[in-house]
Amino acid sequence: MATKRDYYEVLGVAKSASKEEIKAAYRKLALQFHPDRNKDSGAEAKFKEISEAYAVLSDDQKRQQYDAYGHAGFDQMYSRDDIFRNADFSDFEDLFGQFGMGGPFAGAFSSMFRRGGRVHEYGADLGVEIQVTLEEAAKGVKKDLGYHRSKACSTCNGSGAEPGTSKHTCSSCNGRGQVQQSRRAGPMAFYTVTTCPKCGGEGSAYEKPCKKCGGNGKVSEYEHIKVDVPAGIDNGMRIRLEGMGEFGRDGPGDLYVTVYVAEHKLFQRREGDLWLDAPITFTQAALGGEIEVPTLFGKAKLHIPPGTSSHTVFRLKGEGMPRMRRGGKGDEMVRTIIDVPKKLSAKQKELLKKLDEEEKTNKKGLFG
Repeated sequence: MATKRDYYEVLGVAKSASKEEIKAAYRKLALQFHPDRNKDSGAEAKFKEISEAYAVLSDDQKRQQYDAYGHAGFDQMYSRDDIFRNADFSDFEDLFGQFGMGGPFAGAFSSMFRRGGRVHEYGADLGVEIQVTLEEAAKGVKKDLGYHRSKACSTCNGSGAEPGTSKHTCSSCNGRGQVQQSRRAGPMAFYTVTTCPKCGGEGSAYEKPCKKCGGNGKVSEYEHIKVDVPAGIDNGMRIRLEGMGEFGRDGPGDLYVTVYVAEHKLFQRREGDLWLDAPITFTQAALGGEIEVPTLFGKAKLHIPPGTSSHTVFRLKGEGMPRMRRGGKGDEMVRTIIDVPKKLSAKQKELLKKLDEEEKTNKKGLFG
């Protein structure tokens, strides 16, 4: 799979570009590469690329996520359909109107997927969910996953035709791949042209449909795979497995695996950092000392200086979650909580009373 170019680079704008600058850049490039205007072999691919970049960078939420995670993380969260869903191209209706279209997607994108009257049949994307522990999210893990999806029929290899059957010119459209329908309203006649439903726009059809799949060219099967969950993945992120979706005669869809990270009994995650509450005794807080605290990768020693107050936060550098885009790891933030005992032995009470008397001797009142 080809590596995508940076969206800002695609539109030729800086990462600090305003919405108006992004809009102006897209308008200029759309005029240059629109496939209904530019017939060069690479124009169509370029138009798709700039349109995808604009759909992301013109949306505040998508742009923020792209800036935070880059292509590696963003592509796991959004499919191509998701990227264009709710994308606002309304400001370009006048631009696309120059090409005889009622709207940006009326012809601009339909022309990309139509060839010779046939609509290309790509398989649908699928979505599944898995859950991992925080430890698994920190270290990366392979997860077993089973799901059902359609695959090419083994009898007809996805053609939908009974083996040995030959093709013939479609009788419905006479090989044109399109059919014309007309209707009248008073003296006016209206004509519409649509893809031939019998041959799917091919212009030819097989004599007999495949008995195994009924002419659909596909059958449902159970798929068992292992999913590589990368270290540092965050709750709700998606992993895209190319070509593992539903069957399509022009190419399969993708499988999107949404990963949920289970809550941990000790740690709370805040982006790349982990937070941990560590109880300490009153004497440890007053006299200082060293305690052992858990991390996701083992245990660590933490020095407590004398006179530490409750809720003091200490940083254990590099003991947090791996960062998927920037590299390295976050930190573990240890918040010390002075644990006041609810039950005291006679000896403890005696010692605390002596300490109280000593404090009263050496200190004035709280406000005095």
